[in-house]
Amino acid sequence: MKLSKKAQNAILIGTLCAISYLAVYVARNILSAVSPQLTENGVFDDAFLGKLSSAYFIFYAAGQLINGAIGQKINARWMISLGLLFAGVANFVFPYITATKTAALAVYGMSGFFLAMIYGPMTKVVAENTEPIHATRVSLGYTFASFFGSPLAGVIAALLAWGSVFTVSSVALIVMAIICFSSFIILERKGIVKYNQYKVSKAKGGSIKVLIEHRIIKFALIAFLTGIIRTAVVFWLPIYIKDYLGYSSEISATIFSVATFVMSFTTFIVIFIYERLKYRMDLTLLLMFISSTVFFILVYVFSQPVLNIAFMVLAVMASNGAATMLWSVYCPSLRDTGMVSGATGFLDCLSYIGAAISSAIFGNAVSAIGWGNLILVWAALMLCGIVVALPYRKWKEKRHVLSNDTVTPQRTENQEENSEDNN
Repeated sequence: MKLSKKAQNAILIGTLCAISYLAVYVARNILSAVSPQLTENGVFDDAFLGKLSSAYFIFYAAGQLINGAIGQKINARWMISLGLLFAGVANFVFPYITATKTAALAVYGMSGFFLAMIYGPMTKVVAENTEPIHATRVSLGYTFASFFGSPLAGVIAALLAWGSVFTVSSVALIVMAIICFSSFIILERKGIVKYNQYKVSKAKGGSIKVLIEHRIIKFALIAFLTGIIRTAVVFWLPIYIKDYLGYSSEISATIFSVATFVMSFTTFIVIFIYERLKYRMDLTLLLMFISSTVFFILVYVFSQPVLNIAFMVLAVMASNGAATMLWSVYCPSLRDTGMVSGATGFLDCLSYIGAAISSAIFGNAVSAIGWGNLILVWAALMLCGIVVALPYRKWKEKRHVLSNDTVTPQRTENQEENSEDNN
């Protein structure tokens, strides 16, 4: 069946975004992937790795907030390309300054700030230049890329010395900066990508009221909780496999790669479940948080390595499922507010604030309370997610008014007439 022109354009935009975001997440996961090498070779200890990851998350969180707002004014071509370029330079410099810990903290933190220039503007481009159904599919592409970045970083770490891993990442980021800049020029000239098609709402009460009506508070809490699991917990996973389960650094890196590769398919699995549940956002979120809580408890109960790792993977996947609802469904649905970049940046900021706080705590908590009790902390966080995900609106009402549950914009008459574009 021949794809419509809108679907073809969505594929072009989505492919560019997915490849760019894969480079971002390879870079973002490098430190985690090489952490067993760093501790084994005496470059950093666990405590400093915690500080380093926290610095990155803090800078990334601040960058999401600042760059998300800037992304409302400056077009995506410049924001995304410059973010990739500057992050590539920072990653190239990092291996040469590890002896000076203050400099290492500053440079690695700045790489996080630069990488935070990508997501908000990218989501804005997708939301404003594709139909809602295509926007969800396109968002799935780069959400998958964000999860797939972990195993790819693990594979590179398993093959190369840690310094070379940073170099490879640096080259990938710089090359993608050039490709993105050139590609956006072409897409803009062909009219496939246009900017500022939707203006910020001037409704009474201003933009804050509009976002509150779109349940921004609920999703802010979800961003915070899932950010801890998908970022901080995954960051510590190689160390967990090495220290708690007793594997060597090489085997830990391999297991991490396989585990995160399996996790990367979360996006497709969850959207499939979401569609089978008739696009019920709250029900899907609730199912994900309940599953994650149960699986983390099973991680605590079963210490046998294979079962332990299997339940850990399932627990993280379930939490990532809730995150998929947030990033792939909720954020693109804000298109009509004209605040996609700013709102997405705000939510991602909260996600990484949670990761920054928890990563520093986790680094010290391992020696203070042990891995077992830390797993119970992770289960408790997902239990909080269950409370947040509870459908506070009447269930019957949501069954009859689907858009209230899915936060998908109502279809217009023009969309009905062009429904073939959604095939």
